[in-house]
Amino acid sequence: MKQKIIRNARIVTADEEFIGCLVVEGGLIRSIERGDTSVTGAEDWAGDWLLPGLVELHTDNLEKHLVPRPGVLWNAHSATVMHDALCAAAGIITVLDSVVIGDMDQGGTRSQTQHVSIEALHECRAEGLLRVEHLLHLRCEVSAPDIVEVFEHYADDSLLELVSVMDHTPGQRQWRDLSKYRRYAERYGSFNDAEYETLVQERRVHQERFAIPNRAAVIAGSRARALPVASHDDTEVAHVEQASQEGIAISEFPTTVAAARAAREAGMGIVMGGPNLVKGGSHSGNVSAAELAQLDLLDIFSSDYVPASLLQSAFLLRDTAGWSLPKAVNTVTRNPARAIGLTDRGELASGLRADLIRVRMSGDMPIVRAAWHQGVRAF
Repeated sequence: MKQKIIRNARIVTADEEFIGCLVVEGGLIRSIERGDTSVTGAEDWAGDWLLPGLVELHTDNLEKHLVPRPGVLWNAHSATVMHDALCAAAGIITVLDSVVIGDMDQGGTRSQTQHVSIEALHECRAEGLLRVEHLLHLRCEVSAPDIVEVFEHYADDSLLELVSVMDHTPGQRQWRDLSKYRRYAERYGSFNDAEYETLVQERRVHQERFAIPNRAAVIAGSRARALPVASHDDTEVAHVEQASQEGIAISEFPTTVAAARAAREAGMGIVMGGPNLVKGGSHSGNVSAAELAQLDLLDIFSSDYVPASLLQSAFLLRDTAGWSLPKAVNTVTRNPARAIGLTDRGELASGLRADLIRVRMSGDMPIVRAAWHQGVRAF
C-alpha cells in the first residue's frame, strides 16, 4: 500500500510541538518521528504547521447557503456542496451540521429548511459529493410547540451525533437584552412597537406552556439512544445545575462567567464561539470568549457562523491568552471529538485517522494550504 511521507513539518500533537516527519498509509497515521528523514519521495513542508483536521460541533454555515438572502431559498444540494467546500478550505474535516428544529416562527425560514437540509445531507453523502465528513447536530428549540414531534422523527437518524436543548425566548439566556433581541428579530424586516410587543408576548406564552415538558422529552429521548446532549446559552448557575442534574455533559455558549464556573465545577465541557474571540466579544452582549480563556474556563471552540474562525481561534489563544499551541489546538480538534465520543480522530497519533491540515502563517493569520480526510486530499 502506497505511503505518504511528510517531512520538515511543525507537528502539533495533543501535548507538544516539534519539527518532524509523519507517515500516512491506508488512511491512517502510521508513524510520527522527530527530526528529518532522507527517504526518497518524502514531501518537504518547509516548516509549515501540520495539525489534526479540525472538528466542528456546531455550525450554522449550511443555513447561510440555504438562505443566502432574506426570503431566498437556495437549492439544498448546491448549498450543501458549497458549505462542504468551505469547511474543507477552513481545515474542518469533521463537521456536525447544526440544524434547528422546532418552529417558533410559524412557517418561518428554519421550518422550511430543516427537512430539506437533512435530506440533502444524506443524498450528497450517498452520491460521494462531499469532501469532508458531515454528521448531524439537532438544535432543539424547546419552547416550540412541534419540537417533540420533529425530534422523534430524526432521533434515530444514522448521522445524529449531538442534541442540544435551547430556549431563545426573549428576556432570558442569550437574549436578556431585549434591545439586542429586537435587532436580531428584525434581521428580515422591521416591526412597529405593537407588533414587536406581540411577538415577545407570544414567545413567552409558548415558553410557559411548552418549555419544561418539551425539554424533558428531548433529553429523555436522547438518553434512551445514548446521544450526548448540550445545554445552550446557560446564563445562571441554576441553568447549569439543572443541566448537570439532567445528565448533560456540555455547556454550549455560557453567557456569563458565573455559568461557566458552574459548568467547570460540574465537570461539563465548555463550548464558546470562535467569532466571539476573533471579533473581541459577543454580538449578543454576553461574556467574551477571551475572558473565559484567561480564566481557563474554555474547552472547545465552535466556528458558529464563520468556519474560518475555528483555526484562527486556536492561534489567537496562543498569541493573546498565553496558551500553549497544543492546548489551544485541542480546543478545535481533540476536545470536541472526545466530547461526542469520537476516539479515532482529533489528534496526531499513530493508528488514528489521517485527517490532516497544512497551515502556513501570513503575518499572524493562519491559512490552510491543504487538507486531507482519511489520507485523501480534500482541499
